[in-house]
Amino acid sequence: MATVKDIKGIIPPILTPMNADPEQTVNHDELRNQVERLLAGGVHGLFPFGTNGEGYILSMKEKEAILETVIDQVKGRVPVYAGTGCISTADTIRMSKRAEELGADVLSIITPSFALASQKELYDHYVEVAKHVNIPIILYNIPPRTGNQLLPETVQALCRDVDVIVGAKDSSGDLDNLKAYIRVTKELSKPTAILAGNDGAILTCLKEGGVGGIAGRANIWPGTVASIYNRFVAGDLEGAQQAQDAIAILQGVFRFGNPNTVIKTAVAMLGYPVGQCRRPFSYLCDEGVEALKKVLEDNKNLA
Repeated sequence: MATVKDIKGIIPPILTPMNADPEQTVNHDELRNQVERLLAGGVHGLFPFGTNGEGYILSMKEKEAILETVIDQVKGRVPVYAGTGCISTADTIRMSKRAEELGADVLSIITPSFALASQKELYDHYVEVAKHVNIPIILYNIPPRTGNQLLPETVQALCRDVDVIVGAKDSSGDLDNLKAYIRVTKELSKPTAILAGNDGAILTCLKEGGVGGIAGRANIWPGTVASIYNRFVAGDLEGAQQAQDAIAILQGVFRFGNPNTVIKTAVAMLGYPVGQCRRPFSYLCDEGVEALKKVLEDNKNLA
């Protein structure tokens, strides 16, 4: 079982490769290939069915099968994080318990979505889920997608009050919020782990006292993104900044489509049969395709 000390580095929300059949079934052979590719790039963990893994559109049965495949292929080389958050508390408990049974090392639990939740409701939700599992939980804040914001004081209270809740991933896009998560959890007597959920904030997170990032762009350039963390911990701040700056080149392409679609399309352009994002979230306009091709062509030196 992972401990909070094991939660660190660059953890890609690994893509879910899909076949070209009408149902867009999961391509488990290519999923195994992507596991090996990312591990060869030096990543520090893997996160199946995160946002870039299209966890929002996978059935529970598919999630179980994906998690089984990833855990089997990883064979303990890095921690495996399972995204188990659902809209209801009952479903989140069910998925979290199953992920633990299958051998996940860490749970990443996104806030409930669609309906607006108070901070008390979010607090109670996580406390109840935590009663049913024994592996570390990382809270997952991504209000642009869920409509619900985990405030820093709620993150602090959950990390303080619940043994298995050991930190949070912040994908709010608000650097002040990320810094607040780090600040309020550092005030606690227990070790905690705060991860950047936005790729552009990885180095900032590390400098402020966080432990790394769950980085979608690591699906494209695993070695370069992993080097942000590796160079930082080695004391090479200039090298870490260079790697951080290098991956910023993709940002301009996101205006053409869903970031998940952009990243999966990029990996396909690199020659890997990962398929499209599951419909309807699969469209990238011609201008976006050309912009993405140019980014990949101009940055062949990135690994």
